[in-house]
Amino acid sequence: MSGHDIPFHSDGMRIGLLGGSFNPPHQAHRAISLFAMKRLQLDRVWWLVSPGNPLKDSRNLHDLSERAAAARAMADHPRIDVTCLETVIGTRYTVDTIQYLRKRCATARFVWIMGADNLAQFHKWENWQRIAAEVPFAVIDRPPLTLRGLAAPAAQALGRYRIPEGEAGSLADLDPPAWVFLTGLKLSLSSTRLRNADGSWKT
Repeated sequence: MSGHDIPFHSDGMRIGLLGGSFNPPHQAHRAISLFAMKRLQLDRVWWLVSPGNPLKDSRNLHDLSERAAAARAMADHPRIDVTCLETVIGTRYTVDTIQYLRKRCATARFVWIMGADNLAQFHKWENWQRIAAEVPFAVIDRPPLTLRGLAAPAAQALGRYRIPEGEAGSLADLDPPAWVFLTGLKLSLSSTRLRNADGSWKT
């Protein structure tokens, strides 16, 4: 696999999608993926290494191939796939990537995975309502951002579609909109904190 292809999938496969710039990838990305696999009963997790986040400063963004290689080294798991798909298909926004994958992998069961920090600004994402209508999504708690995420406009607007945490294993089988807030993973790592002031990666 070149890293630009759609990763392996089969009929009915339950796949978590973790998007980001991975600048740099770190242990929290891996921990979130394994946590989501277990709690959501996923078969695989795909790391979608994006060309760049429209909501973030891209001046310190490392080369895509460098970030993808680092992500593969960090993932180091047979059920985590790293892909630069968005660069090949020319999507800039998550909504377009999800719609592409749902069309090309119609028999897969996708779940979008995000942290509570992303939930706090989800309402700023391009066509976020369409994202929620296309795939179920799981929010991984990231204290101290819990209350900020749950009080944000998107969480409030989608409140009636939130399922109990104890039913997280069924999320991939639900028709969207549907989402769950998962607690219990205590990690504070972030890519921002792992970058030096000049944008280089800390070693």
